[in-house]
Amino acid sequence: MCGIIGIWGALPDKQAIVKYGCRSMRHRGPDSEGYWEDPEAGLALGHVRLAILDLTEAGHQPMVSACGRYALVLNGEIYNHLDLRALLEAQGHAPAWRGHSDTETVLAGFAAWGVQKTLQAAVGMFAMALWDRQARTLSLMRDRMGEKPLYLGFVAGNFVFASELKALTAIPGFNNEPDRRALSLLVRHNYIPAPFSIYGAISKLEPGSWVQLSQEQRRHGSLPVSQRYWSAQDVAQDASQDMLSFGSDNEAVDALEAVLSSAVKGQMISDVALGAFLSGGIDSSIVVALMQQRNAQAVKTFSIGFDDPAFNEAEHAKAVASHLGTQHTELYVSANDALAVVPGLAGLYDEPFADSSQIPTILVTRMARRHVTVALSGDGGDELFGGYSRYFRAKRWWDKRESIPGVLRTPMAAAARIGAGVLGAGHQREQFEKLAEVLGAAHCGKFYQQFVSYWKDPAQVVIGANVPETPFDHPSNAAIFERMMLLDAQTYLPDDILVKVDRAAMAASLETRVPMIDHRVFEFAQRLPRDYKIRDGQGKWLLRQLLYRHVPRQMVDRPKKGFSVPLGAWLRGPLQDWASALLDPALLRQQGLFHAEPIIRKWQEHQSGKRDWSTHLWSILMTQAWLETNKAASTRQP
Repeated sequence: MCGIIGIWGALPDKQAIVKYGCRSMRHRGPDSEGYWEDPEAGLALGHVRLAILDLTEAGHQPMVSACGRYALVLNGEIYNHLDLRALLEAQGHAPAWRGHSDTETVLAGFAAWGVQKTLQAAVGMFAMALWDRQARTLSLMRDRMGEKPLYLGFVAGNFVFASELKALTAIPGFNNEPDRRALSLLVRHNYIPAPFSIYGAISKLEPGSWVQLSQEQRRHGSLPVSQRYWSAQDVAQDASQDMLSFGSDNEAVDALEAVLSSAVKGQMISDVALGAFLSGGIDSSIVVALMQQRNAQAVKTFSIGFDDPAFNEAEHAKAVASHLGTQHTELYVSANDALAVVPGLAGLYDEPFADSSQIPTILVTRMARRHVTVALSGDGGDELFGGYSRYFRAKRWWDKRESIPGVLRTPMAAAARIGAGVLGAGHQREQFEKLAEVLGAAHCGKFYQQFVSYWKDPAQVVIGANVPETPFDHPSNAAIFERMMLLDAQTYLPDDILVKVDRAAMAASLETRVPMIDHRVFEFAQRLPRDYKIRDGQGKWLLRQLLYRHVPRQMVDRPKKGFSVPLGAWLRGPLQDWASALLDPALLRQQGLFHAEPIIRKWQEHQSGKRDWSTHLWSILMTQAWLETNKAASTRQP
């Protein structure tokens, strides 16, 4: 796990700027720092390394290929690199290996097979940049599910890229004006989805994509359209025509265990200490059970606990750990411990990010790093196997809508909006608003977008709002359950869950791995008939059956709590003064980004206890905190 940065253009003193960018990302790679330049082409590459595979100098980056034609910087891990080495050797394409790093393997793959074929053969999480000295092209690549970040764009005529925005913002000529499109998406979703970033000139490379930039395109400041080497949408579409069939439920559990065990095995490759997060829930318990099954030593597991029982799952995790025989470490944190994290959130996440579970995630990753350098997590099971309770709630609303003749939906939606307008705050008004949303939706994707939105109409809160198209806008013939899960896998998973974990873990110099979203597990899940995901009114049915083979049912069968904090109470208590200062109406009006009135209205309603608007307010607060941090950072120069 590392950090990468590159500059291609006529910018003077690139070495100083790249090295400053590397220092700003030192947490991503505290073990070494590397710099490489092609002066004739005007390209410079930088890399900070968290050494995981091949701890020697043979794994140092930037790395030049044995033939001398290619230079590579890689952030991530290629789990099947030993298989790729064997294939290269069998085909006579292997160089004289200098070490046993996955970077050297994939670099040899690019030299032998080209970009597209190598990406399709690689299993892993990664963001990479490959410079071809002969063709004068720069290729940038991102893993299939979007585990590793990659920002790219043009600054003052120079093409730039990096693992984190903070590595780019000090480049001379950088425009740090917030993008209204990004803010519109943020207030709706509490995260900024790819390809957008908080800065208009910088975008995120989308999962499963790669882009190749020529010298001519770089000179003209034009970024070509990215190419797809893998698409969740295509996988889902193909899978719908090729669903799996099993002779029995046990056969289905065997098939899941085989594909998930293979993913876990591949992700346990490491030359440093490795462990896992364990919440005691279904997904993390399965990952740990499969790790322990193939490990002679006790797996190191980590969980975090809170004194408030409404938010504490540490006791469940401890019970699972005891049953599986892991070496378990738990940390109980106080409200003060959690609140101490808040001032640093804006700097850690680089752009406004408003999933408040970022707070316990930061705490658990810091704790785990004291014991291991790599930790596996159970993220992804809900999106792949139908685990979120919102799927069931949304489907009930959608089924009601489908039972109403199409000709009646529009007038009924208008009536529901009128009804909501005359009602005061409360449950009845919420029901009318929800009815208007579902009746007025053009298709289930648009309905689900509204269902999971916080500020339903970004134009009401963002001045000059410009809401761009996202995957939610694309019609689909898929059934509502399948559509919701796929949309979450395309948006919420890479742009919220994986961002949350990557930034929190890398801030502590901890590598995290997510076997549940190995692309082969994803492809398997897409081909599963719904009955294996949803059965008897319960999600993740097949995952549960697999877990019951390893952990007693009564130990894990309980309502899902999630990884949350009492944000609503904090904003009325210990965070009140901090939040009140950031939401000062005069400050909001002076900044000119948000309409102050609806924000202040929600703040007052929240303080009165009438409503809990904490999730809506958090996106505004994280933006305000980011603006303050950004203002301070803009005074620093490389």
